[in-house]
Amino acid sequence: MIVTRRATFRLYPNKSQEVKLHYWRRLHKDLYNACLYQRKTEYKRFGNSVSYYDQQNLLPEFKECWTEYKELGSQALQATVKRVDFAYQRFLKGVGGYPKFKSSRDYRGWTYPGISGWKAHTTGDSGYLELSHLGQIQMRGKARTWGNPTTLTIIWKQGKWYASITVNCEPVRQTGNGAVGLDFGTFHAIACSDETIIDNPRFLGNTQQKIKQASKKLCRKRAPNFKKKVKASKRWRKNRKKISKLQNTIANQRQDWQHQIAAQIVSCNSLVATEKLNVKGMTRKAKKSRKRKHQKAGLNRSLLDVGISNITSLIKYKLSECNGVFVDVPLSIAPSQTCPKCYHKKKKELSERVHNCQNCGFVADRDVAAAMVMLNYSRGLEQASTNVDAKPLSKATHCGGFRQVQQLKRQKPRT
Repeated sequence: MIVTRRATFRLYPNKSQEVKLHYWRRLHKDLYNACLYQRKTEYKRFGNSVSYYDQQNLLPEFKECWTEYKELGSQALQATVKRVDFAYQRFLKGVGGYPKFKSSRDYRGWTYPGISGWKAHTTGDSGYLELSHLGQIQMRGKARTWGNPTTLTIIWKQGKWYASITVNCEPVRQTGNGAVGLDFGTFHAIACSDETIIDNPRFLGNTQQKIKQASKKLCRKRAPNFKKKVKASKRWRKNRKKISKLQNTIANQRQDWQHQIAAQIVSCNSLVATEKLNVKGMTRKAKKSRKRKHQKAGLNRSLLDVGISNITSLIKYKLSECNGVFVDVPLSIAPSQTCPKCYHKKKKELSERVHNCQNCGFVADRDVAAAMVMLNYSRGLEQASTNVDAKPLSKATHCGGFRQVQQLKRQKPRT
């Protein structure tokens, strides 16, 4: 089974290459802003909607006028134009806000949607990245599974360059014959049905004090004001970089921990069951009229610090590599209110951390008991083999960037 996987490598360009990479990044940013400006003015002044095809067909004439764009590659320019179209699609669907102009600080990179203009000289363990009109750049990193490279995204983040490469491969992962139910929470990150408790690492909570201190210092510095044409002071920029570095460290630590936990669970169990949670609704901001808004904000931070949605998606795609089964237990089962032995239901308050069934006398940790209920539900589905919630994950989600660009055909300009 061939699927698409993404591997990220750190790039180490020399001084001349780094200058050119920054120059190319600014050119892609200017093209993005130009496409956005054309769409806005055409609609406001003339009421015309500009599509992706219209702007793509103007690229040959655009490169004749602005010759510096010729060395960037046609497919890379098409991908930048497609970004504007994606932003408008998100806005029209109500997913994101209205597209805004990008500054050099906010525009982090560009994409090669095909195999033209670049080549990766590696077998998945470090190597060199070759870009047209730039040469070879040393890169370091290791991919778990390597295959045929399909797309490349160059990223500038925290003062470092990265190459994000998608490959078509056949990943293989070993798993056990076990089955486990998982209950996510904030006090304990994960409670397993085999009474294993995975504590919450609290990456954000352990670094929150440092971020608050740095934010207080940032408030005392001269911040930028574009309307009054006031530039930010050097100390403001320095403190802003310090906060960004702390936040980036937290994100990296959380992502590394989530991958380790997901791999540990999948390595022993080919059947995983967990409750289907609406994390977006659970972490919604409290209304202004409601009381205890600070407590709700703290609960939201704790839920997001664990990263329930990301752990679930990691377990799903890792199970797909070993033909495992993932079961979404519906909320109607009420795992935290049900006894795993006699299935007697009784409502519990959040302060009750121990499950003590008055019907059969079974005593266990509340989260562990809920995980047992989920496992029992999944085993019942496995025996019945008729419910659509329990099915092998034979297909994985594609993670390649701008895949639609490869399928689009050049159209003639509209008359």
